Amino acid sequence: MKTDGIWLWIRIALCFLGRSGRATAALSVMVVTAVAALIFLAALSVGVEDAMLRNTVGLFSGHITVTAPSVSDRPEGLRIPDVSAVLERIWVNGALSASDHFRPVVLCGIDSDKECAHTALKHKIIAGRYPLDSRDETLISRDLTRDLDVGMGDTVQFEAPSVHPPIRLRVVGIYQTGLDALDRGIAFCPLACIPARTGKRTDAVFLNTGVDTEAVIEAYRRQLPGTVHIEAWYDQMPDLRQLIDLEAVSMALVIFIVFAVVAIGVACSFVVFIIRNMREYGIMKAMGVSATEMAGLIVIKVVLMNLFACGLGTLIGIAGTLAVAHTGGIDLGAFTSHNRYFTVSGVIYPRLTVFSLLAPPVTALVFGLMSAIWPAVMVSRKRVAEILRMI
Repeated sequence: MKTDGIWLWIRIALCFLGRSGRATAALSVMVVTAVAALIFLAALSVGVEDAMLRNTVGLFSGHITVTAPSVSDRPEGLRIPDVSAVLERIWVNGALSASDHFRPVVLCGIDSDKECAHTALKHKIIAGRYPLDSRDETLISRDLTRDLDVGMGDTVQFEAPSVHPPIRLRVVGIYQTGLDALDRGIAFCPLACIPARTGKRTDAVFLNTGVDTEAVIEAYRRQLPGTVHIEAWYDQMPDLRQLIDLEAVSMALVIFIVFAVVAIGVACSFVVFIIRNMREYGIMKAMGVSATEMAGLIVIKVVLMNLFACGLGTLIGIAGTLAVAHTGGIDLGAFTSHNRYFTVSGVIYPRLTVFSLLAPPVTALVFGLMSAIWPAVMVSRKRVAEILRMI
């Protein structure tokens, strides 16, 4: 097909599509529905990943953990763009005792006001209050209250080789997260309660939604000394990383399979239309239109229909995603109540990313081109005499 005549063939293709308006609309609806639905589902898949991160790293640990070489050295410059909060914590290994009961724990000194503002631990308080108001108060898990046989208002004692004298703490809050790492061996107290130069200092870094964790880590490595240890959430929870990757692969397979099926339907439908309109194609061939030009006409028709359908489907998918995301999301709490990756909330907020926005329409266009091969070959290989005998 000559380049200078491409616009002529586009106009002819538009005339063919307009002449078969109902058939074109029926095929377009199939593609529009598939593109819109898959954009929403892909955005929902991203929302599930966000929710799992929100319910795990957002509960307490943070997206990145920065560990100082000593408790007296706190890294500077952690608040960079895309970082929503940096929370200081000091950890001391020791044991809690009450009456005749004794349990090994890690005492974590925190700024509870900041923790309440940036973590979801406050939503897991089952008794008492949080944040902590004075330096002799502690927040412990329900499992520890059972092991130590203590309740609200009781006093526990923390002992450690580096702590003299032992620290006496009053239980003012009890929590339960459902995560063994938090529920079995951690007690919280104010930072001021930890003796100077005692324990291990860490900073929990929380990122804004959708920020690339690896990019922030690379920025830290460029500006922090080599003695500072930096660990990402996926190093601490490789199972969660694999689950998120598996969900992304599953979504890609769904997009591929759906549009493979849609492409087969489009190809079959176009063959039916071509057979029905074979007279027009025979007349065009009798007028001297080459086989290449006939095949090109079929390809242009399929591409134009898919471009229109993909554009409309993308707009519908974006509108549906934004509508759900800004009206409270989708509450799947009834299906996630026993899932440790949804310990705080089962609400999913779909979020558009480059992949979720572009993968469905681009895949639809690629498979649309593939669906044009069969009808294009069929028309181009038919001879005028064969077409005339079919009429």
